[in-house]
Amino acid sequence: MFESPDLGPPAHLDAEDTKLVTLARGARARAGAVEGAAVRDQDGRTYAAATVALPSLTMTALQLAVASAAAAGATKLEAAAVVTEASTLDGPGHAVVRDLSADAPIHVAAPDGTVLGTVAA
Repeated sequence: MFESPDLGPPAHLDAEDTKLVTLARGARARAGAVEGAAVRDQDGRTYAAATVALPSLTMTALQLAVASAAAAGATKLEAAAVVTEASTLDGPGHAVVRDLSADAPIHVAAPDGTVLGTVAA
């Protein structure tokens, strides 16, 4: 079982991390999903995704964004963002980001884009 990590105070977002929040908000809105997420890999490429809830497949937005990055050849993540109505980061999403990066910040934002907190490790 995965535990939800504690959110630290919101980190100051630079332009690239702000872009991740924007991409995550867009993915969430397009799909009408519970969550949207975006990640940036070691080459600066970004991947955005929304929650998938099908009878035979369920993935959090962050799991799908990381899976997309890995499928495209990413070996490290620089940063991640998830937009959610929850006040915490889901454990499985946190775990999959840590599979590719031990220290990439994971920004958690509300649907309006307000950053609620950042998980640093």
